[in-house]
Amino acid sequence: MNRREVVKLRNFMGASIVAVALTVLGTVQTARAEQGIATRYSDRFQGKPTANGDKFDQEGLTAAHNKLPFGTKVKVTNLENNKSVELTINDRMAPGNRGVIDVTRRAARKLEFGKKGHAHVRVDVVQ
Repeated sequence: MNRREVVKLRNFMGASIVAVALTVLGTVQTARAEQGIATRYSDRFQGKPTANGDKFDQEGLTAAHNKLPFGTKVKVTNLENNKSVELTINDRMAPGNRGVIDVTRRAARKLEFGKKGHAHVRVDVVQ
């Protein structure tokens, strides 16, 4: 490989790395705000370990999400009544769950969908 080919390859590789970085950053940006269905955890999970090892507590302000890292703070807003609550991600949702987030009983009460069990929400990363 001559010097010109090496320079071309180095420039190409640099551009490729930038393209990959922008793709990843774009993916992160789209995950920062999403809309969908929030559901309330079943009481059968009370006291059991969450995916990050915490003990699940229905009276905590925590949630399950399948993409966001553990410890991420999110603001969940009920789009039907504009009520919102800040939660910490500490669990993963069940496979096949079509919702965007599972919340505790306390969070569902604050969002005023506790009795219904689900609501159309917006999830925004705040941290």
